[in-house]
Amino acid sequence: MPGWVEEARAFCLDEYRDYLIYKFLAEHEKDESRKAILEKLASDEYRHYEFWSKLAGKCSTSLGRIEARLILLLRRLFGLVFTLKFLERGEESTIQAYKRVLNEIPEEYRGELEEIIRDEEEHEHKLMESIEERIVKYMAFIALGLADAIVEVTGVHAGFLGYSATTLVAGVAGLVVGFSATISMASAAYIQAKEVEGRDPLTSALITGAAYISAVVLLALPYFLTESMKLAFAVSIILGLIVVAMFTFYTSIVGGPKRTFLREYIETAGLMMGTALGSYLFGTALRDIFGVPIEFT
Repeated sequence: MPGWVEEARAFCLDEYRDYLIYKFLAEHEKDESRKAILEKLASDEYRHYEFWSKLAGKCSTSLGRIEARLILLLRRLFGLVFTLKFLERGEESTIQAYKRVLNEIPEEYRGELEEIIRDEEEHEHKLMESIEERIVKYMAFIALGLADAIVEVTGVHAGFLGYSATTLVAGVAGLVVGFSATISMASAAYIQAKEVEGRDPLTSALITGAAYISAVVLLALPYFLTESMKLAFAVSIILGLIVVAMFTFYTSIVGGPKRTFLREYIETAGLMMGTALGSYLFGTALRDIFGVPIEFT
């Protein structure tokens, strides 16, 4: 038995599974335009499955109930574009594997496989890119609001860590600065969106402001739940790092292979921690200059 037969069987199962996923998502999609795209993707995957089944024999699998529910949950929480790109994140290695066996399979099948490879490289990508979702359309504004808020409010709290031992003062200061910055950022987003085609300025401003104030409140919350400055700061930092990881992971998936999660996460987290350190040192310097006596708990 030629070595490529086993690979062909694995490809056959993968394509059939992808067909089931697209078909399942199409069945649960209410938007007619997105539903049509999902049905086209399912049809393409089924055609690919039929090709590989000719080479490896009939093969089929099923979509488990738990897996189906997880896919649907992913769709509802993060949107269709994220779900599709998350499920297709190994597509590049699949394309390379197809190219590897191209010259191994019988010659009469090579033209069809070349067409499938073109489908995987271009057609399916264009279909996915044609799906419009508000969360993706305004992702840059969400990321801007979250990233700026986390860096700025963490800096405020770190500065008070070096200057004051009162958690309530630090928490209130974070909220005050955050609220002012929310208005400033929302206004900037409004002006910026006016220069970007297809972006509604008011929506951009509201999304940026909502993302900013949400991060501000989240990071300030620990300061109202404990009187320990060190504990509040540590919890706030952890929350900030988690939020950074979440939106960085989202943008790395939606943005495609050019967006690298680890590199972008390290950059944003490093900026956050660097700002915190600089603010702490500045707060400490002010404390020493003005002779404010504090005792941490």
